[in-house]
Amino acid sequence: MKIGYSFWGFLGNGVTDTPDGGRSHRRPFIDALLARGHDIVFLQADRDRLEAGEDLGGTYTFDDGLPGIDVLFLEWRWAIPGRNTTMCGSEGHACDLHRQAQLINHYTVRHQTPTVIWDKDRTLRAESVWRRTAHTRVCEAALAPTLGAHSLLFPVAEDLLAQADPEALAAQPRDLVLGYVGNQYDRDESFDRFFAPAAAHAEHLVAGKWTKTDRWPHVRFVGRIPFEAAAGVYGRSLATVLMLPERYAAVGQMTQRIFEAVLAGCLPLVPANIRFADRFVPRELVVGSGHDVIERLSHFREIAGTQQHADLITTCVDRLRLFGLTKQVDTLESVLHGLVQATATERGAA
Repeated sequence: MKIGYSFWGFLGNGVTDTPDGGRSHRRPFIDALLARGHDIVFLQADRDRLEAGEDLGGTYTFDDGLPGIDVLFLEWRWAIPGRNTTMCGSEGHACDLHRQAQLINHYTVRHQTPTVIWDKDRTLRAESVWRRTAHTRVCEAALAPTLGAHSLLFPVAEDLLAQADPEALAAQPRDLVLGYVGNQYDRDESFDRFFAPAAAHAEHLVAGKWTKTDRWPHVRFVGRIPFEAAAGVYGRSLATVLMLPERYAAVGQMTQRIFEAVLAGCLPLVPANIRFADRFVPRELVVGSGHDVIERLSHFREIAGTQQHADLITTCVDRLRLFGLTKQVDTLESVLHGLVQATATERGAA
């Protein structure tokens, strides 16, 4: 199929001042689709070239027009006041939302092109018309997606899992007991409950965009770091706490941070209020309070570098198979083929 793919982010390392978590999985996902014979054209701006100054060597095709395609695939964008709701050309304007509207109007509305929406941030309204249109399908990165939507998780390449060496990771020196990479967005409650109490008792670091931190004067915030530096933070940290916004936690939508941490040998503690927590990590890494985090960190200090530590990392790596790239590409292909067939049937009946 020829897939028109719309995303607002980067395929490479991109720039530091961006929340684009898709950099950890977007390129492997796209490369896997290309390897299966699909033709992909990107329909948003080439931000790798325009903003990051990174030349991807002509590997990918970008088109700012309206090329012929078989399917439109959207990493869903939403209104962000002051950023993509302003006039085109105005200072600080991002044109992702305007471009998405243009694509939907041309392909989905006018030409009834089969359209798949990947609602990665859970911002598509439950009553959206796109959830009940015959030639559209919605995917969500959740284990319990909205009724009618398909579960398409953030993928991790199986070769990365195969290359992981738990014994070497366990033996690696780590100067931080607790590390966190991620932004503040809707995480204050979890941070208060799980991370902040433990940070008072352990060497730690928090990297990411945290703009309101006065309530945690004892926590070491270092601001945003380059995308490629995240692995370094996890590689220095014995453990992390995977905190999610409530809209993610309620449906079991785990972010890419879990495989970024595990593949660096950083043990991920998962709050018990996250649905399906024990599918993401073994039960001994599920925590119900800040006190639990403190106890687990004390235990990790005791076993650091031992076979018990390596075995725990091994179990975490095994749990990542839930996010396996092959499985996620299979899921999307199934959705695409079903949608194209249903659309063709509908047009034939008309």
